[in-house]
Amino acid sequence: MRIDVFSDVVCPWCFVGKRRLDAALAAAGITDAAIHYHAFQLNPDLPPGGVDRQEYMHRKFGDAANVERIHDRVREAGKSAGIEFRFDRITRSPNTFDAHRLLVLADTQGRQSALKDALMRAYFLEGRDIGDRAVLSDIASQVGMSGDIPTWLASDAAADEVRADLTTAARLEISGVPFFIFGGRYALAGAQPPEVFAQALEAARRLPDPGSAAAIG
Repeated sequence: MRIDVFSDVVCPWCFVGKRRLDAALAAAGITDAAIHYHAFQLNPDLPPGGVDRQEYMHRKFGDAANVERIHDRVREAGKSAGIEFRFDRITRSPNTFDAHRLLVLADTQGRQSALKDALMRAYFLEGRDIGDRAVLSDIASQVGMSGDIPTWLASDAAADEVRADLTTAARLEISGVPFFIFGGRYALAGAQPPEVFAQALEAARRLPDPGSAAAIG
């Protein structure tokens, strides 16, 4: 079964959603799912070097008390998915375009899921700046990606593929992530509980095979 996922690497709910989907697949004994992660940017207008995290959060969500309430809600959801969010370690809110470019390359090497998880762990658990190309290169190496990653990132490689994903998300009127499409036919929005993902997987299995129409893009 093909599963297309639109998400951003700085979206905490996308991290929770990935873990819950993985749990649902494991519980259902599905080992042959072809998962493809597509780019979505929560903050496409951030400068390449990102911005101060605290300033960004206060500008977007208001005072410190409100930001902490939001963090508490995400932390609680994270615990159910085995994630211990460390928002206190994050100092930069990055532009994620380069991270999405790297995920395109990782897909060609069969390392996309591993890189996706590693990027979100680096950001949400370690507070690393995943908008920094040196950090991205290091994470790529950690998950076993091959090639001269620093040189590749310095180029404009895969930029068109990322822009195509962003255009597709707009065409599909995806306004929030994570957003999942099962078998090209059955869509599910949000970091749903594993049992809801299980229901979606079962519903998608019952649908006629859409063939090549299953590909998103």
